[in-house]
Order: sequence, then C-alpha cells, then structure tokens
Amino acid sequence: MKPDNHILIIFGASGDLTKRKLLPSLFELFDRDMLPERFVVLGVARTKFTGEGFRKEQRENLKRFLKSGEPADKTLDSFLERVHYVALDTDDAREYRLLAEKIAEIRRTEDIPDKLLFYLAVPPQNYERIADALRETGLNRAQEERGWRRIIVEKPFGSSLETAQRLNRHLCSIFGEDEIYRIDHFLGKETVQNILVLRFANQIFESLWNRNYIESIEIRAEETLGIENRGKYYEGAGALRDMVQNHLMQLMGFVAMEAPSAFDAELMRDEVAKVFRSLHPLSPADVIRGQYVAGEVDGKPLPAYREEQGVNADSTTETYVAMRFYIDNWRWGGVPFYFYTGKRLAKSKSEIIIHFKNVPHRLFTGMCTQDSCNELVLKVDAPESISLKFGLKVPGSFFEVKRVSMDFAYDSLCNTYIANAYERLLLDAMQGDSTLYTRTDALELSWRFIDPIVRAWAEKPAEGLVFYPAGSEGPMPQGDQGDVLCAK
Repeated sequence: MKPDNHILIIFGASGDLTKRKLLPSLFELFDRDMLPERFVVLGVARTKFTGEGFRKEQRENLKRFLKSGEPADKTLDSFLERVHYVALDTDDAREYRLLAEKIAEIRRTEDIPDKLLFYLAVPPQNYERIADALRETGLNRAQEERGWRRIIVEKPFGSSLETAQRLNRHLCSIFGEDEIYRIDHFLGKETVQNILVLRFANQIFESLWNRNYIESIEIRAEETLGIENRGKYYEGAGALRDMVQNHLMQLMGFVAMEAPSAFDAELMRDEVAKVFRSLHPLSPADVIRGQYVAGEVDGKPLPAYREEQGVNADSTTETYVAMRFYIDNWRWGGVPFYFYTGKRLAKSKSEIIIHFKNVPHRLFTGMCTQDSCNELVLKVDAPESISLKFGLKVPGSFFEVKRVSMDFAYDSLCNTYIANAYERLLLDAMQGDSTLYTRTDALELSWRFIDPIVRAWAEKPAEGLVFYPAGSEGPMPQGDQGDVLCAK
C-alpha cells in the first residue's frame, strides 16, 4: 500500500546526505511506483538556488550517485517535477514564514492534504533551533482533522546521556513521541531486518538462541576508510559515540530481544528496551580504545589520525573500540557479547557472528577440535549474506573434520529488487511505521550504558589509549586486553 499524499521537507537540501542518499533513494522509490500520486519534495537550505537551479543541480547528482545506473531522461524529468526548493536562513525563525508560504502554495497547486514529513539532514546543533522555528510558525501541528506531522532526526542524537535527555525533552515538547523518527540507517539493511525472521520464523534457530547453546556473540562494523574530511565532527564524536551508541547497540537489541506477542512497532521496541535495561554495567576494563597512526596499504602511505584535516595534533579521540559486555537475564546470562568497530583497518567488515558451543565430547581430529564447528554469520554490508558453518569429513581422510559453509547471498535473488537502507526507512516514515526507528527510552538506556566510559575517558584522556598502524587488523591483544579483544 502506498503512503498518503504528503510533502517531504528536507532541511539541509544542499548538503552531502541529500545528494548522495536521500534524493537517490526517493528516485528509486518513484521509479518503482512506491510513492503516492501527489507527493512533493521541498528542499530547504541557505544556498541561494532558484527552484529550477536546484533541480538542475540534483539532476547531475542523481546521474552521479544512483546505484542502478543513469536513469532515462523522461523518468528523471517526471521525478524532478516533484522537487521544489526554498532558500532561507534556518537559524532565523522570522524567515520560516517563507517556508510556510511555500508549503501553502504547494498544497494548493498540487492538492495535497495537511500532511508534512520533515527531515533534519543538518548538523545536530541545528535540531533545536529548527524545531523551535517550526513551532513558532505553527508548522509543527496539523490544522486538518486527518492531517499529520512527522520529523526524522539524523544521528548523533546527543553526545551524552544528559544531552540526549535534554534534546528528547525539547523535541517532545514540540512534536509527539509517535511523530519523532530517530533514524539509524543500519536498521534499514535487509540482513538486519532478517534477523527477526531468521529467529522467530525458524525453530531450528530460535530453539538454540540462548546461553545453553551459544558460546559468544560478536558484532563488527569495521572500515578501511579514514575519517574522510570529517575531522571536526569526529573529534567531538569518536568511535564510541559514532558507532557503538547507535548502530551496534541497535543491532545487538535485535539479536538479543525476546519475541514480541505480535509484529507491532511498539511491542518490538518494548523488547529492545528490555534488553537495554538488562545490560550489566560497563567498566573501563571492559573496553579497549585505539587510534590509528601512519601506515601503508599496497605501497600507498596512509596518514595518522592526528595528521588528518581538522584533527588536533595531540588528539586522544578513539578511532577504534573493542568491548565485552553481558546481559543479565535468563536467556543470555554468562554469554559474552563483543563489539568491534574502527577506521583505517585492513578490511571493511560489517557482520554479526553467533559462535555456538562445541560438542561436549570430541571424537574427530581437525579444525573443529580447537574451535566450535558451528557459526552463523550475518553479513550486514553489501554483498549482504547469511552463512551457516558446520563440520564435515574431509573426503578420503580418516574422519578428519573441516569446517564448511552453507551460504545464502541476497543478490542471488535475481528477480527481486533489494532496496537500500534509506529507501526502506524513508518509506516506513511516510507510512507511519516506526518499527525500525529508535524510541526515547531505548535511546536513553543506550546512552546510560556507555556514559560511564564517556566520562572516564574525558577525565583521563590519554589513559589506556593504544595505537595501531593504518591498514592493520587493529590493536593486538596484550596481557589482560586479550579477553576483551578476542571473542573466542
């Protein structure tokens, strides 16, 4: 079913996120006839574009960033007819009358009901100012009986528990909790959504999904890229805030949650919040933080983090985090969970690995005598896939066992279009489905979990910071660090 006819207002329309992700995703939805009949994108930014100038700019961006290749001119023209633009200073509440007038004009000429979806594709420090201006202009509340308002907020949502709570209170004083969509693009990935189906639709997995059969669980989000000219942002975030607090925590919530009584957004989010409430408190000894120094890949020199643009020469910001933690409930009691995330590593890797326990008595020789034969690997990044690993006899040998893999790749579904994360999440917000969006309580609980580490590192910035060469596997286990860094 298509969403209601509405207007999508993108703040930060001249920025990188809009041209690389949002408009290409909206075009793909349009091309597959998944947008409503009367739908308009209204870009808002300070750049002095005319409507025609903005459309011309986005035409070139779409040709450049569409993953499906260059679109037909006729289709591109039809889509861009729906794209409008208004230039205003988003810091000046008085200028929002221009936005209100433009919205009223579009609604009148396009016959669109009083249904508005706002997307804040802007730096976090602008969230409160924009929300305040929308309230002062009256745009935060629908004036028609069946109208609605929704607002999508990008990460980072706060920089600590205190700032996240303050931002939540502020936004909830302007919009209802059910109108606020805190986006995490990781949750829009096909493999992440399939965690729920894999578990709750298959007895062969769900019956083993507990402390009796699982040795440990690791969740990885590792990159070969550096900070990519985002030095100023990264200095204020670091890997713990940038990746752990949102992406990895949300993935863990899906892996560890109990089955809800029905497939309902609030019931699903209830179960994730229950997991976060059961987290055993962290201590600095449970977390390793690292920072990359100069290195080399394929003969090409790579700079140290402290040499990157916008980074302090004596920065102690972490570019790598490894941590071990536990969930204090009956399903997961005693099972260690591990997070790994970092920049400038040897391989890009986003995956969830379920390490099952070994058999109680080892009859055979080979690889499976040291490690468990059984692992379930969910690859989150492209190419997305699921692999089940188990032991089999080596042909011709005398019962020597090697681990083999049974693999499923999503791109093998050649007749099925696989939407990207932003396509899925944008469409969900248009339809009012908040299943894959973070709720206030879960957000604050995740901040509460990592806040002791944030404070400890702030009090002693250099203590415990280890260094690893760019292009390497990351910090090597040393002494007591080994238990935190090694999942097996």
